[in-house]
Amino acid sequence: MKTAQEPASAASRAGSWRAPEAPARLAASVVGGVLLYLAFPPSGWWFCAPLGVALLALALRGARLRRAAWIGYAGGLAFLLPTLAWVRPIGDDAWLALVGVESLFWAGLAVAAVLVMRLRLWPLWVACLWVAQEWARGLFPVGGFPWARLAFSQGESPYTGFAALGGAPLVSFTVALTGALLAALVRGRPQRWRADRVVAGTFLAAIAVPVLGLVVPRPGDEGRTVRIGVIQGNVPGRGMNFLGDEPAVVLRNHADETHRMAQAVRAGTLTRPDIVVWPENSTDIDPYDNAYAREVIDSAAKDIGVPILVGAVVKIGAENRATRGVVWDPVTGPGAYYDKRRLVPFGEYTPFKDLFLALSSRANLVGRQSVSGDRPGALRMGPVTIGAVECYEVAFDGTVRDTVLAGGTPLVVQTNNASYALTNLPPQQLAMSQLRAVEFNRAVVTAATTGISAYVGPDGRVGWRTGELVAGMNVLDVPVRTQKTVAARVGALPEWVLVLMGAGATVAAISGAISGRRRS
Repeated sequence: MKTAQEPASAASRAGSWRAPEAPARLAASVVGGVLLYLAFPPSGWWFCAPLGVALLALALRGARLRRAAWIGYAGGLAFLLPTLAWVRPIGDDAWLALVGVESLFWAGLAVAAVLVMRLRLWPLWVACLWVAQEWARGLFPVGGFPWARLAFSQGESPYTGFAALGGAPLVSFTVALTGALLAALVRGRPQRWRADRVVAGTFLAAIAVPVLGLVVPRPGDEGRTVRIGVIQGNVPGRGMNFLGDEPAVVLRNHADETHRMAQAVRAGTLTRPDIVVWPENSTDIDPYDNAYAREVIDSAAKDIGVPILVGAVVKIGAENRATRGVVWDPVTGPGAYYDKRRLVPFGEYTPFKDLFLALSSRANLVGRQSVSGDRPGALRMGPVTIGAVECYEVAFDGTVRDTVLAGGTPLVVQTNNASYALTNLPPQQLAMSQLRAVEFNRAVVTAATTGISAYVGPDGRVGWRTGELVAGMNVLDVPVRTQKTVAARVGALPEWVLVLMGAGATVAAISGAISGRRRS
């Protein structure tokens, strides 16, 4: 009799879900990838995520390992090509190269998934492997690229509540588990268990997972608020030339919106803010180095009468720079600051610089090489200590968490999406802020040069947002929360547990397959 660890024979595969031929498997994988894309903003059909996982699992069920790798790679391409289409303003070659590399992780996931599908409780192991795949993508290559994780399709869904328990990895796990359970429902009659009980139990489990997400306990309101003014100044150019040809336009745009806010406060149409936030790159001139930039910012701060968090790119020595959020006081000028720690490869610095400069002249567009900061972004501003997060950093779990642990509340995301305006990047980034709000019980305020600037409550709901490619401003009453969620306390522990479970299941499946061959 075949043990739980032995490879499924052709007969047993036919007795469960009939294994389709290669074209049908490929089609199921591609459709699954497209469904995953539709789960992400701007479509935001979150329920497509578990359906996409289910189709991918069905496409792999009973496949040979080499074929599984190609099926997984095809599913990755079908998902990532449209999901990462926002990279195209940099160049189609950069977009295709990124998707091609990231899809390799899907090929690895597919091979491991086929192995663990030979075990009992395989939906659990497949979901663990999905977390392992996302963990690996967040580390390699060149610092990782944790974009397009399943969790980031669930900015506001029944699964979002799991973020308060185990962060983004637990949300990805629960979505993948639901999809794998749905796939198990159509695999057919088990040989050793009564089919009716197994089907009923699997169906109930698939429903119970998202329902449990709705009842995850979360910290309540603490009765304290801060008024935050948000400035979106817009930019003169588009794409890679978003700064335009005339210097200081971006800076003047943000200063002008701040003066307009000050006028509205004096007229009584807006309440006076406690602090004001400008976006990343809101000044296109280094205010430490340029007297005109310093004067423009100082004038805006004095007019509004409260500290401004200014986003600047500042010179560090003769060859380097830093992406910095500077607290600009109306009386004393520039003070405390936060330097971005998670830098964008090929955008803020060039990995393997000599090699890429030799291969492409476009690598020279980076200019001065950015250097990363060395401390979390907890900055005292007026009555609160904000948690400063710069743009790309919102995708990294640990970077946001240690900002919260350093005392940052509320979180302030300064972002510059000008090169990617009207692509799917701004709404995807907003969904990440929604998840972070629930994960850490913190309100999130996003200030963007061209949009989407927004306010997200600690419950993950968007309370206010701007359009794109327009100037705008507003003053928001933002709750100040200090209680920590379970996710904030335990950090990466749930992720490590799930990754190790997936790795252990893979080892067990390989061992079972080897033992089965020896007995044969």
